Amino acid sequence: MEHVNAPLRRYLNDEIDWSARLIGIKGTRGVGKTTFLLQYAKENYGPSNRHCLYVNLNNFYFQGHTLVEFAGKFVEDGGQVLLIDQVFKMPNWSQQLRACYDSYPALQIVFTGSSVMRLKEENTEIGGIVKSYNLRGLSFREYLTLQTGITFPVFSLQDIISNHELIVRQILQKVTPSVHFKNYLHHGFYPFFMEKRNYSENLLATMSMMIEVDILVIKQIELKYLTRIKKLFYELAINAGKAPNISKLAVDVDTSRATVMNYIKNLADARLINIIHPVGEVHPKKPTKIMLHNSNLMYAIYPINVELHDVMETFAVNCLWKDHKVNQAAHDKHFIIDEEIKSRVIDAKRQTKTRTDANTIYFRYNTEVGAGNQIPIWLLGFMY
Repeated sequence: MEHVNAPLRRYLNDEIDWSARLIGIKGTRGVGKTTFLLQYAKENYGPSNRHCLYVNLNNFYFQGHTLVEFAGKFVEDGGQVLLIDQVFKMPNWSQQLRACYDSYPALQIVFTGSSVMRLKEENTEIGGIVKSYNLRGLSFREYLTLQTGITFPVFSLQDIISNHELIVRQILQKVTPSVHFKNYLHHGFYPFFMEKRNYSENLLATMSMMIEVDILVIKQIELKYLTRIKKLFYELAINAGKAPNISKLAVDVDTSRATVMNYIKNLADARLINIIHPVGEVHPKKPTKIMLHNSNLMYAIYPINVELHDVMETFAVNCLWKDHKVNQAAHDKHFIIDEEIKSRVIDAKRQTKTRTDANTIYFRYNTEVGAGNQIPIWLLGFMY
């Protein structure tokens, strides 16, 4: 804890019910789950307080001891809060957590896991008792706080639609968003951009780990299928923003259509892609569009092929997905938010060539301000 340098208090801190006895924090690799745990411990207990303990299940100690045994010794020594990192590294981890929950009623457990884990839907041991939360990558708001030291409020989508002109004026008094927005789209989603390492190389390695560990290990897929999943991801990435041709993808990666659809769902669970369906349809129906999960991935995979409009649509959809549903009909440029709000991403510099209507919300890029139903797209980055 003494070495934790966390200049930003993450949004999730205020969304969690910290009174719960079993709390699961899911998130993709690189979004800062370990730092989040240590920051919580430092903020609430401090390095010298022995009532709270952080442990990583990568530790070889757990090759010879169970989690229940470890937790029991901790409780005997006066332990109250156990912070467990990478819980899926232990076989039968959910049974062990349940046993700890039942055996030590005075112990609170907060654990981290991969975004591909289904804690409530697929887990009979802890599904009924765990409080599950998702830690996302940095929002544009959080990135601005790191870069400027200024803390900005969070706004709901309805706040933004109704009051964006006033909100923008207040923000512009403190910062010029355009100075930072381009950098955020390129390298601001994952907190490790602050490390003195090549960001793109680090992100590529992180993406490989998402597939090799988060998908293969947790979903129990044989290693021999790794190259197929990686090839599928690459094909989806270079054609992101388009309707996928499932039959062609099946031929390209030498597998069946059903398997391709399963792999696509796994890639979405790992937060590598976002799947867009028409209103009323869900997986395993064929999606109308597949996008990369965030714009940073686009620049890491194939930087010479990045189109600005695709980047902006990827940013908008990723922001909206946290608390809203996003759908799109085939061959339609409009996104439908929560099955009722019609929206579209447009370039403010080319707006004279775009026919607009009063029943659509327009998220505009290449501008810092908006008016009426036309909203500067960067403001979507203030929703968490």
